[in-house]
Amino acid sequence: MAAGWYLWQRAADQFASRVAFSVRTEDNGSAIEMLGGITEISGSSSSDTDILYDFLQSQSLVVSVDAALDLREIWGRAGASVDPVFAFHAPGSIETLQRHWDRMVRIAYDTATGLIDIRVLAFDPRDAQAIALQIQEQSSMMINDLSAVARRDAIGYARAELSQSEARLADARLSMTEFRTRTQIVDPALDTQGQMGLVTTLQAQLAEALIDLDVLRETTRDSDPRLAQAERRIAVIEERIEAERAQLGTGRDGSGYAELVAEYETLAVDQEFAQQAYIAALAAFDLARNEAQRQSRYLAAHITPTLAETAQYPQRIMLLTLIIGFLFLTWATLVLLGYALRDRR
Repeated sequence: MAAGWYLWQRAADQFASRVAFSVRTEDNGSAIEMLGGITEISGSSSSDTDILYDFLQSQSLVVSVDAALDLREIWGRAGASVDPVFAFHAPGSIETLQRHWDRMVRIAYDTATGLIDIRVLAFDPRDAQAIALQIQEQSSMMINDLSAVARRDAIGYARAELSQSEARLADARLSMTEFRTRTQIVDPALDTQGQMGLVTTLQAQLAEALIDLDVLRETTRDSDPRLAQAERRIAVIEERIEAERAQLGTGRDGSGYAELVAEYETLAVDQEFAQQAYIAALAAFDLARNEAQRQSRYLAAHITPTLAETAQYPQRIMLLTLIIGFLFLTWATLVLLGYALRDRR
């Protein structure tokens, strides 16, 4: 009777506002993937939803909503002296306010679908709707902050990788320039090709001179001055061939040509690798920057904060039934305990 009198005479009416949302993640593919039809426009992110669910039960959210709406005044509006059970006892600490938050705000999270359903109670329907709206806004801000951090990290990593690639490419080009300045050779392969062509030409001239000498020996006397001239020409060509071959074996800075070619090839490979790495880093940086220009995560509300017209809480009949049932079970337990003690005597 006391519980029924309190529920119908003293307990203040409570209005409920409901809001439901989920976290969506944009996942737009590249142009090639979109042409091929392999792309996913959006999907749910279970990890982000888990983070949001934990945030909805955190003290930081209670502090933010209280700073915006003054929860102590809203939930204490019924008066602690009139309704000491359901009204908030102001002023109270933040821990006390969070415990009352857990009573007035019910959060249902479906892990299979990633949907979050929230029910907010207040003694005025507009207050309940305002709290629900504030919860939605704070949740959206938190998800946006997660996206901003992810974008900032992605761009930061891409920019650092691009800077490293630029420095590596600059070092490779500087090493190649130093090699060319030191050896006075732009490309040892081309330089060798030119000298080998000269040796080939000299060998052809030597063969022609030897033939001319044989013809002169068959058609002239040994005292003919043309024989001495032909032999002298042959000797000069042979000396030139030997000099060119010696130059092929030794570079202009005194190093062996094989060593120069090996050093040049090493520098060329390093420069090519640095160039490819720079191109890849530049493409990754452009992709990260383009990705940062759109919101990759967002809060999708499929039920906006509702405005109640009738008070549905406290559920007086259900609460009275539970109280009666609990009292009956307590009475039955005590009666059975009493009979058991009397039988033992």
